[in-house]
Amino acid sequence: MRIVIKVGSSTLSYPTGRMNLRRVEALVRVLSDIKNAGHELIFVSSGAIAMGVGKLGLSERPGDIPGKQAAAAVGQCELMYTYDKLFSEYSHTVAQILLTAADIEDERRHENFKNTVLRLLEIGAIPVINENDTVATEEIVFGDNDTLAAVVAASVGAELLVLMSDIDGLYTADPRRDENARLIGTVAELTPEILALAGDPGSALGTGGMKTKLHAAQIATRAGADMIILNGSDPTRLYDAVEGRSVGTRFLKKGHGNG
Repeated sequence: MRIVIKVGSSTLSYPTGRMNLRRVEALVRVLSDIKNAGHELIFVSSGAIAMGVGKLGLSERPGDIPGKQAAAAVGQCELMYTYDKLFSEYSHTVAQILLTAADIEDERRHENFKNTVLRLLEIGAIPVINENDTVATEEIVFGDNDTLAAVVAASVGAELLVLMSDIDGLYTADPRRDENARLIGTVAELTPEILALAGDPGSALGTGGMKTKLHAAQIATRAGADMIILNGSDPTRLYDAVEGRSVGTRFLKKGHGNG
């Protein structure tokens, strides 16, 4: 199975911005094991700006565009160094791909990107994809890796997209404010009522919220992929997601009840 797994800043880092090494090490071990089982993995990783904030010892995420770009430039090095080191321990090779919206919107560049990813999978590497926050100012302000991951999944014909977040999945209400909120296990159709459940952006270090995740679900399910939102605090939940067991919220691909 070809799987795109996206991990958010809140999963990768502490509120300080520093990398959560214990969780990242556990995540890499699970991803390596899933790849060992014969699956093709594409890893969409947020966290460059957050990592840069921690690496530079800043007290908070920069508010200006040049500050965010500088933090991303430092943080991307930290991210890839860590992934390269950890995946190498399990005999897997990673490859960095940084994208902007223009790389997807331009037909020729989009085709080049798709061909590169498919060749990397063919030779056994794990593509690690992030937005190119150091040069694309509009991506920092408006972009999010939930949408990017869905576009990647659609581009390469993935069968499953997993969004690892700081929440267990889609709820009937905000569980942080409503104790009666209940987790929705399966979404067969993205109705206006489901879309209306989107809340505001979540953590201070990230840019995504439930709204971006539901938008990602629209893209992925229309392209023929199931999508799952699950809590990234325990990376072993990925086993359940890949093996079809109930975990988080699963959005069914079009043709399985999804319109």
